[in-house]
Amino acid sequence: MRITSIDIYKMNMKLSSVFATSIGSIPSAENVLIKINTDENLIGWGEASPFSFITAETQNTCIEAAKFLGKLLIGKDPTAIEENLSLLKRSLPSHTSIHSAFDMAMWDLLGKESNQPIYKLLGGKNHQLRTDQTMGHEKSVEDVQNKARKFIEQGFNEIKMKTGRPGLTDYKHVKGVREVIGDEIELKIDSNQGWDLAESLKNARLMENLNLLYIEQPLPIWNLEDMARLRSKINTPVCADESVFNEIDAFKICKLGAADYLNIKLGKSGGIHTGLKINAIAESYGAKCMIGCFSESRLGLTAAAHLAIARPNIFFLDLDSAFMIAEDPIIGGIEFGKENMSLINVNEKPGLGADVKEEYLDKWTKFSIS
Repeated sequence: MRITSIDIYKMNMKLSSVFATSIGSIPSAENVLIKINTDENLIGWGEASPFSFITAETQNTCIEAAKFLGKLLIGKDPTAIEENLSLLKRSLPSHTSIHSAFDMAMWDLLGKESNQPIYKLLGGKNHQLRTDQTMGHEKSVEDVQNKARKFIEQGFNEIKMKTGRPGLTDYKHVKGVREVIGDEIELKIDSNQGWDLAESLKNARLMENLNLLYIEQPLPIWNLEDMARLRSKINTPVCADESVFNEIDAFKICKLGAADYLNIKLGKSGGIHTGLKINAIAESYGAKCMIGCFSESRLGLTAAAHLAIARPNIFFLDLDSAFMIAEDPIIGGIEFGKENMSLINVNEKPGLGADVKEEYLDKWTKFSIS
């Protein structure tokens, strides 16, 4: 099988509301869709969800990167994933989101050629998954409490709150949510690098009685030494997110003892290929992983779900971005429970088991490489 052409789409999707964090807000999902066409009439789909505040990418830079990298793949066997990704990373070491889209599309093709779902190619056995639901920075305690009530009604047993505001501002919000959800619902916070060491210590100690599952990325990406100091001084586990892009970052974090958990995001790591390596490093150090997302549709979330199914060490799931997108351009792929929306089911179809609705392809701007 050979790649004959590649189509690149500006995948613009409205969000139901602006999603705010300590490092930036997301007003809409401006993603990039990759379609790899082959001489065997098999198609591979991949999605990039650039988040400039973390990966230094935008939709437009991803499109230009995809044009450049796509030309390198014409004529290649898409199932030679190791070789192809090595070529892409050597040619353009940055732009992990677009690497992830190509990675995703190639795994999709490998699954379709072998007539197996991706999780099975990775050695996994299909089972139901369960995700948390995330709330951004809300204006008032009443707002976060109302959102928490809604999440519980939808069946979620884990809630993540975006924190990272200056000083101790977040405490009243987190405390307000804990009062509403009680002790049975797991609660975790994500500061998105919003605090320094002193603020992290004060907040962690103040919130200790709120029984948090973990504190995610309290400190800047580069400050692993203080992450390790923080972890040694508090009882709440620490999760690294923006600090871990690849397996080398995972090794440094684990060696320093800077985190209890590592957050794998396909758009941050460059895809399933590197996600597997991050998980292997973490597991060798006795650290569990979570798998998160940016603003992917159900297509990108499906790829992440296949990886989570295949690796039991990926213990926590934050695959909730589809709930924020006001439209659904995907056919097949993961399905959320109707009565309990936290439950995720992956179908048995080959590859990703997902397709894209023609009406969206017709309205999105397309660029072609051949």
